[in-house]
Amino acid sequence: MKDLERALKRAGGRRYDDQAERAARRVAAEAAEHGLVDVTFTSMDSPVGPIMVAATRRGLVKIAFGRFADPESFVAQLSTLSPRVLEAPGYFDAIRKELDEYFEGKRTRFDLPLDWSLTGGFGRRVLRHTARIPYGKVSTYREIAALAGSPRGARAAGNALGANPIPIVVPCHRVLHTGGGLGGYGGGLDKKRFLLELEGAIEQPLPASS
Repeated sequence: MKDLERALKRAGGRRYDDQAERAARRVAAEAAEHGLVDVTFTSMDSPVGPIMVAATRRGLVKIAFGRFADPESFVAQLSTLSPRVLEAPGYFDAIRKELDEYFEGKRTRFDLPLDWSLTGGFGRRVLRHTARIPYGKVSTYREIAALAGSPRGARAAGNALGANPIPIVVPCHRVLHTGGGLGGYGGGLDKKRFLLELEGAIEQPLPASS
């Protein structure tokens, strides 16, 4: 364990050639597996642009894309969970595989364990009910608010969905305005429309709001 800790310290803050980079990735993966870090993260490409992904030992804790995918601000948000944060690309093979399958139209349900630590209260209830919306289906802010225990809380439900720390996997893109308009989306309405079209949930363009 001490040898691994020393190797981890030597790996920090340097640039590597290919061989050293692979070694650094192995060290990072081993550090995560041995509990030397609490939060790991990486970046990956996707049809909706670069994505930042983070996980704890409990499961997937955060996904960011669009204007939220800035690495520095992403890591700063992760530090609210723990100061022991490490980039570990090799730790995310399973998550990367499921996301790739989803974007290729081969996966309609994620099997990833989730860590809800960045949510709480009414917002967590909203997101848990949102996570149950089936692939290819949609709900509304009003319906989700009612399921979460606040029938008049559509606006609050919208705020909770806008702050969803695990978009795509917790499919807040499947929640629309009551009249059928797209509503809002933290990653941008173009991405919300793309995801809904990918899933076959909409067959023609919807207005941005209703």
